[in-house]
Amino acid sequence: MRIKLKAISFVAIALLGVSELKAQDPEFTQFFATPLYTNPAFAGTGTCNGGGRAVINYRQQWPSLPGTFVTTAASFDQHFDKIGGGIGLLVLDDRAGEGLLTSTGVSAIYSYQWRVTKTFAMRFGIQGTYGQRSIDWSRLRFEDQINPTTGFTNPTNEPYGSDRISFANFSAGMLAYSENFYGGIAVHNIIEPNQSFYGNQEATIPMRFTGHGGVVIPLDGRRVPESTISPNVLFMMQNKFTQMNIGFYLNKGPLVTGLWFRQTFGEYGNSDALIALVGFRKDRFKFGYSYDLTVSGAKSAAPGSHEVSAGIEWCARQRPAKWRKLSCPDF
Repeated sequence: MRIKLKAISFVAIALLGVSELKAQDPEFTQFFATPLYTNPAFAGTGTCNGGGRAVINYRQQWPSLPGTFVTTAASFDQHFDKIGGGIGLLVLDDRAGEGLLTSTGVSAIYSYQWRVTKTFAMRFGIQGTYGQRSIDWSRLRFEDQINPTTGFTNPTNEPYGSDRISFANFSAGMLAYSENFYGGIAVHNIIEPNQSFYGNQEATIPMRFTGHGGVVIPLDGRRVPESTISPNVLFMMQNKFTQMNIGFYLNKGPLVTGLWFRQTFGEYGNSDALIALVGFRKDRFKFGYSYDLTVSGAKSAAPGSHEVSAGIEWCARQRPAKWRKLSCPDF
């Protein structure tokens, strides 16, 4: 009970400081299983003749702590030759403190495909987002509410701000790929929208810069390999927070496994987590589960996080003449 009260008080203090703090976007360990969230240029890169792709992702961050963080994303994208690229739709829901603080966003995405050569292509993506954040002030507890005998029973003198704010946001990205290589960069929160419940103009969502890349290496010598290994890296920077994920996927038939290490740098630098992944493919359906094993000093209180992804693709009736396949791990 004492731990829970401390956690509630901490959340209250943190939320009151929103006017001075800069938020950080949610993140997914399975960043290639959340392609549109990682980079808007991924829109239209489904593997079955440029057909449609629907994906859902669920992440539970540090469930051992009171008021855990839960993030859910759902997306759809498809390539269309008539518009020269792909379109996508992304919905994101992030809940902190068991719904005490909720952030949602709906994004529309377009990516233009440029076939540079027969074996090399590039995509350029743009993303527009309508975002909303809400807070349940009635569930917050403050220090001046504490009665030594009866607990949180006194009225508070802390001022309440708005309980809901809305904003527009924009992102952009670039993707380059050949048969076995892929890499890209993305910039999110380009206009750094305001997210303060108190109207403080300095409380913005800082730009998020992402760089990612990898290769696919066949292990059986076949042109259409049954077994591959795919080393990958993702580098992300937002305000004073910088991290790198480095690891690999191992594919053998329908089975996918992976092992990753996440390291943070700068002011908050530490060895963060060791990540294990297992997944499978059956026809056009895929499923993946990953576990983040905390290796930093926080491991005693927050030993790990869970993440699940599921997706389905459907083929276009006819392969688009200008579509170029991206051989990128889906997990």
